[in-house]
Formats: sequence, C-alpha cells, structure tokens
Amino acid sequence: MTLPDAFNGKWFVLFSHPADFTPVCTTEFVAFAKRYDQFKELDCELIGLSIDQVVAHMKWTEWIQQNLDVEIPFPIIADSGKVASMLGMIHPGKASNTVRAVFIVDPKSVVRLIIYYPQEVGRNMDEILRAVKALQIADKYGVAMPAGWPQNELIGKKVLIPPPSDEKTAKERAKMYDNYDWWLCYKDLEE
Repeated sequence: MTLPDAFNGKWFVLFSHPADFTPVCTTEFVAFAKRYDQFKELDCELIGLSIDQVVAHMKWTEWIQQNLDVEIPFPIIADSGKVASMLGMIHPGKASNTVRAVFIVDPKSVVRLIIYYPQEVGRNMDEILRAVKALQIADKYGVAMPAGWPQNELIGKKVLIPPPSDEKTAKERAKMYDNYDWWLCYKDLEE
C-alpha cells in the first residue's frame, strides 16, 4: 500500500498508536471498529499505524477478535519508522513508540486536520467522525462550522458564513443572514 495513492479520491483517517497489546490502544481499535460503518457512510477509510511488526499486528487483532468479539476491518501499517518520523509521530521521550496522532486527509490528498494525544489519553472517535463530517460539509457548502457543531451553544446546528472580503458584502450581511453582527452570520444548513 502506498499512501496517499491507495485512497486517491477518498477521505481517509490515518491514525498512529503507541503499541499493540496495550490497554488504551486496544480500546481505541475496538472503538474505531465499532464506528467503521459510520466512517464508510462518509466515504472515509481508516488506516492504523505503529512501528510494531506485521506479526504483532496480526496476533493483536486476532486476540481482539477472539477475546472481545470485535473484528478489526481496516488495515494497520507496520511502519519501519520512516512514515512515523516523516509525520512527526515518534514520541520524543520514547523513540520506540509512536504517539497517538490523527490525520484527516481529503480526496485531493491534503491533510486537513491533525490531532495529537498523549499516551495516557485515548481518542474520542465520535469527535473524529464529527470532524470528517464537518470538513465535508464545509467544503460542499462553502461554510464554516461552529464549536461543538451540530450542538453549538449560540446557534445550535446552524452553520457559519465565512467572513466577508469587502465592505459592501459586510454591509449586506445583516440583511441576508441571521447574525450577531456583520462578522458573525449564520444560517440553516441546506442539505
């Protein structure tokens, strides 16, 4: 598999984990597997990565299936360290571990979002799903997504209008959209 070519034209989430056969990583892989269909509905692939060897990945996913009754439906890269080093995934204090990194990549192979977690904190897969969906909607409709979308404290599930680029547009904003001011305009999502 060659990245990003293997997923050309598709969204994908590349995520690294410190090591196979570790408790937090196991819970994360189960959580990703349980949401795999939701990622697929967004036309988004998942791919894991660590610097463990292929045999370790195979035995670990086998253990997860046998003991937790969860099949891991996505590939896991057994990185020699080349990809992890290039993307800044090697833990600075533990050269034999990759950090918990998340890279959301769009269909044009552009990295759109990067999140790093410390080894002690597992990822929130629902947030990663939300981020993929928010990026897709922002691209499709030319809007921006508020904090916590679709449950924002100020505007609920509405979306933001990007800032105007000239005075004329700024003055028209208050008439065109619901707003708090010319620079904070919002509207319903037209899906």
